[in-house]
Amino acid sequence: MKQTLTQSMAWLHTWGGLIVGWLLFVIFLTGSLAVFDQEIDNWMTPELPAHHLTDEQAAQRALSYLQTHKADAKQWGISLPYERSPQLQASTGGRRDGVSVTLDPDTGEVMPVRETVGGRFFFLFHFTLHMPRMIGIYLVGALAMGMLAALVSGIVIHKKFFKEFFTFRPAKGQRSWLDAHNASAVLLLPFHLMITYTGLAIFLVIYMPAAMDALFDGDREAFFKAQDKAPASVAVQRPATAEPAPLVALGPLLSQARAVMGPLGGISISNPGMSNAEIQIRPILGNRIALTKGQGMRFDGVTGEQLSGPTEMRPTVLTHRVISGLHFAQFGGYPMRWLYFICGLISSAMIASGLVLFTVKRRRKYASESRVAQVLYRLVEAINVTVMAGLSLACISLLWGNRLLPSGMTERADAELNVFFGMWALSFAHALLRPRMQAWREQLGLAGGLCLALPLLSVFTVNRPWALHSSMGVELTAMALGALLLWACWKVSQPAVERVPRKKTAVMAEVN
Repeated sequence: MKQTLTQSMAWLHTWGGLIVGWLLFVIFLTGSLAVFDQEIDNWMTPELPAHHLTDEQAAQRALSYLQTHKADAKQWGISLPYERSPQLQASTGGRRDGVSVTLDPDTGEVMPVRETVGGRFFFLFHFTLHMPRMIGIYLVGALAMGMLAALVSGIVIHKKFFKEFFTFRPAKGQRSWLDAHNASAVLLLPFHLMITYTGLAIFLVIYMPAAMDALFDGDREAFFKAQDKAPASVAVQRPATAEPAPLVALGPLLSQARAVMGPLGGISISNPGMSNAEIQIRPILGNRIALTKGQGMRFDGVTGEQLSGPTEMRPTVLTHRVISGLHFAQFGGYPMRWLYFICGLISSAMIASGLVLFTVKRRRKYASESRVAQVLYRLVEAINVTVMAGLSLACISLLWGNRLLPSGMTERADAELNVFFGMWALSFAHALLRPRMQAWREQLGLAGGLCLALPLLSVFTVNRPWALHSSMGVELTAMALGALLLWACWKVSQPAVERVPRKKTAVMAEVN
């Protein structure tokens, strides 16, 4: 019998959703955590004091250190502290071969800071799945295409959007899972479409390189140079030969740059102490909705005259950077970050409810199937537990590992990764060995307990009161998530309550 379009889309949505759903849950959950990657960084480096310096004060602290200890370096770099990060860094060398140190904001001396993967781990895991970079990007791109297919097929098979959004029947087993899945999908449908499409658009040159190869013969450097218009330059006579010369004061240049570009993120100084010195001042990444990475203002390092201003972006480049900015959520401050974080968690719950619904709908069917089918179904349920409860347990275990591992140990970042992946592997073994419902309860309960106890861990491992901790927002958020996990631990094992039909309904059924 020929299938209708709706039936075909339902098949695609069900099986396609299962195949990509596990990895999509991982991508969405780690992406949600990556919204606060800098805050997690701060929490995982408790040695850093709270930020209290102006740009001018911070720049002078770093400059004094570089002039005293790295006077012969050809390239200096200064990363300024700002609202989200209290870290003041001074570096020498380029991006690939540079060496950086963290400075004490009060004394300007080098501070010992523990080695850690930080919140950047969640950011990188979000789009590479901890695989070799290009392989991970291609795989995540394929999964994003699968997500778009699931969204489109879901729109086709769920025509009654408003009815499904306002329909939720609790304690009804399979029906409740379906209602939760439909309501969360309809509520955040614009967000799902936006975040999936923009995630693909970020790497358009990687996924669709044909145009670049045709126009620039595969020369990516030439391609990126051609994207921007020539910067607004000022005619300044530059010295033909380099001679020793004092560096201009940074304060007035910082004020001038801040008036044009807004909050500042860093300073680069080439050939310091020479007559051909140049100073580049960069804005904070994400200061505007269009990502401004690589933008900045250049100044003569001796006279302080402006050499060039922020590069004016072509309309096509501006469009792409706005699309990228929509995905990264670097704009709008903390209200926008919280919005993305909550939407990411709801999206993760939507995917999770779909994965659980798949197994719930087929539980009775596979109980009477062959032994091989039963083993495969048991494996699917174990993977469900590992991907959802196990990943949550691995994420909070990473934070516990950061506190419990010796702060001065060698290869400490690798040890933190071993904690994360080791706990995740143990969760899979546990899900295989334990009965299904007990595995759910034990892993969700343990993850929730570790989240709730995170502030207590800081009290015993950090040499500062918790109330003064600059990143206690991470701990408060962990406690809230721990409460949700414990609620899920209790709720997931509750039996469905079948309501007895009212007498009138039963009589009418008999008559019909």
